[in-house]
Amino acid sequence: MFRLSMIAATALAASLAFAVSVQAQIVKTPIPGDPVETSSGHVAGKVLDSGVRAYFGVPFAEPPLRELRWQPPQPHAEWEGIYNADRFAPECMQTLRNSNINHYFGEESLSEDCLYLNIWAPEDAEPGADLPVVVWIYGGGFNVGSTNMANYSGEQLAQRGVVYVALSYRLGAMGFMAHPELATESDTGTSGNYGLMDQAFGLQWVQDNIEAFGGDAGNVTIVGQSAGSMSLSALQVSPLADGLFHKIFGMSGSLINAFASPYEQVESAGLRAQEQLGAADIEEMRAVSADRFLDLEGVRFGIGIDGHVLPEPGWTAFENGNFADVPMVIGYTKDETFNGLAGAQNADELRTRAQDMFGEDTDDILAFYDLQAADFRRTAVDISRDMSMASAVRDWAIAQTTYGDSPVYAYIYSRTQPYTEGVTFADHNPATVGAYHTVEVPYFLDTLDSLNMFRETRTWTDADLELRDRSAGALVAFAQTGDPNVDGLDWPVYELDDERLVEFDIDTVDTIEWPNHEAMQIVHEQRINQ
Repeated sequence: MFRLSMIAATALAASLAFAVSVQAQIVKTPIPGDPVETSSGHVAGKVLDSGVRAYFGVPFAEPPLRELRWQPPQPHAEWEGIYNADRFAPECMQTLRNSNINHYFGEESLSEDCLYLNIWAPEDAEPGADLPVVVWIYGGGFNVGSTNMANYSGEQLAQRGVVYVALSYRLGAMGFMAHPELATESDTGTSGNYGLMDQAFGLQWVQDNIEAFGGDAGNVTIVGQSAGSMSLSALQVSPLADGLFHKIFGMSGSLINAFASPYEQVESAGLRAQEQLGAADIEEMRAVSADRFLDLEGVRFGIGIDGHVLPEPGWTAFENGNFADVPMVIGYTKDETFNGLAGAQNADELRTRAQDMFGEDTDDILAFYDLQAADFRRTAVDISRDMSMASAVRDWAIAQTTYGDSPVYAYIYSRTQPYTEGVTFADHNPATVGAYHTVEVPYFLDTLDSLNMFRETRTWTDADLELRDRSAGALVAFAQTGDPNVDGLDWPVYELDDERLVEFDIDTVDTIEWPNHEAMQIVHEQRINQ
């Protein structure tokens, strides 16, 4: 017994020594004026080497565990003392990332207990400073993503004068599963879209607390990419987010005319999940460990038109005047494609694939493209892009311009990043990927260095740094004033009868006619007439 006690004591001492050692390594300079008082209690952060004030892992809702799994977010209980927000919280439940992929930023801890946010504030931020607020909502197909990823860091934009908040939300089954039993126990008679509820709840937290960090609660710009941008369009038409933001900056994503599913469809996914898990009812499903939901086969969870968070489809909401009429910057990248047209090897194959998608309108659409071009792949990519992401973004611009009064500024990002010679990725071919989906994020957020964290994958040029400064400068200017024009940038307001956008590329940042908008108009009319 004595020997076991001695071993236990030795192990405990070693563990405590290790904990003290780790704690000593992560302690940073405390922030003058801390702690900050929030709605749940006092919070203390740290000063980064850049001088930026950082608060990492601040809870904005109760942990959605046990009986709170598949429930709307709840206010966090008040705590006593000071909450030390000096390290990132876990990311929400999702599959983990291989280290040999393009966007690898280190592994993160994983938990259902993940409703936290990160705040970066300028060095001189203090209550009453009324600095513009940028709230970042990450992408990842509503199945992966994290506030902590280095390419989403807010440190650099904080140095440019904004208070930057990265907001987490539940993903996959935890965030978007609908189920008849959940609808029965809900006050609204519906279920699903918990991730969108988290976003709206986090925005309410920002309204209630951001002034204590130097931000202006009356000047909040929501920013997101891919599923994050789709989330912005959802929040724009959701009554849960009414009045919680004042501008939108969306990169490559919209559900105004696509992507949101009928409620019956998302509910059927919940029933298929129950069947695969062998659970008798929703209570047994709540008892299943969260990681088992990551192994479901053929079941995908996403946004649904549930009648509560999203009372109606996006385009219908605009038609009925049920949307936030706010200034917007929205755009897409030159080489992102989300349908099978880009894989066609020749004109005949492309025409056959297009026929399956567009039916009798196929010839009218393809007439705007040169199918005999020497670079056929370029043509195929252009058509695929225009008929998927570019059309989704353009539909959003049309909806806002048709039914709202606030301006829309549109862009296309055409820069192919300068890959380091010989670099390879498991999911990414530098020779052919072009201006890929997500290419603009490190320019707009000023996080180019994040792509060289563990190995050099890009050899950035002075021209890239200049493009970064113009891109990040435009975002900050928009957050400040609602107008992205800065440093001589001539960015026109989108008009239905004058469809122009700004092209961001290494050689030029200039206004051009929206590429192939006549072809996209045919697809637009198909969608709204369905």
